[in-house]
Amino acid sequence: QVQLEESGGGLVQAGESLRLSCAASGRTASAYAMGWFRQAPGKEREFVCAISWNLINTYYADSVKGRFTISRNNAKNTVYLQMNSLKPEDTAIYYCAADHWGSGSSRPIDYDFWGQGTQVTVSS
Repeated sequence: QVQLEESGGGLVQAGESLRLSCAASGRTASAYAMGWFRQAPGKEREFVCAISWNLINTYYADSVKGRFTISRNNAKNTVYLQMNSLKPEDTAIYYCAADHWGSGSSRPIDYDFWGQGTQVTVSS
């Protein structure tokens, strides 16, 4: 079992930045690819970005490429999502997820564990 807890969400204005954190505990978190997903009201959960378990590969949705950066510190069992140049359409609940020995899939079904989510609201 891996427990995930997101933090860092909040209310910001368009153009500002936020950094989300996802702290992992339980089994060896470094053996998991980590992904960030988001879900806006009335919409399906969508892929944001992911990083492979070995830190070699990162993947981004086109909508966030160039604005968001995923990183991880395996010594701290923490994954980060740096979000710059935020837009109102980035408003959603953001979830982190863990995929055992994963390469960084964009499919929610590939992830074994999920956090509870953190709300990000971007005002125009």
